[in-house]
Amino acid sequence: MASRSVNKVILVGHLGRDAETKFTPGGAAVTRFSVATSRRWKDQQSGEWKEETDWSNVTLWRQENLANYLTKGKQVYVEGRLQTRSYEDKDGKKVYATEVVADEVILLGGQGGGGGREDYGSSAGGPVSMPRSAQRTAAPASQHEDFGQGITDDDVPF
Repeated sequence: MASRSVNKVILVGHLGRDAETKFTPGGAAVTRFSVATSRRWKDQQSGEWKEETDWSNVTLWRQENLANYLTKGKQVYVEGRLQTRSYEDKDGKKVYATEVVADEVILLGGQGGGGGREDYGSSAGGPVSMPRSAQRTAAPASQHEDFGQGITDDDVPF
């Protein structure tokens, strides 16, 4: 009988800090950020509401344009897999780190909690399809005309 296993993580939470992008010696972009997820429950004995927050470290490969949009406090949907790695710290002690390696990252709600949804991930791990508003923001100054649609940088929701 063949055995199966599943390694799938889905998080919906808020960014604990601004994302940081660094590059490997081979030139691949590595974006890292943390996501806070909370759960609430009513204590059976005291009747009081309690809340617990967990922090997850997330790594996203080959998506260098995302750090500008993944800022502290934004709500995100992250889909990926768990990965544990080990390394030796400066004292020679072996340290284990478990993180979520993201396949897809979606910004939920705009600034101020609006209902917008921007999909910046790629489940195939290929290039990100950035929304037109993000492409316009990143375009050279000579390409910042509104193309007859009356859209300005102030219309970008984030």
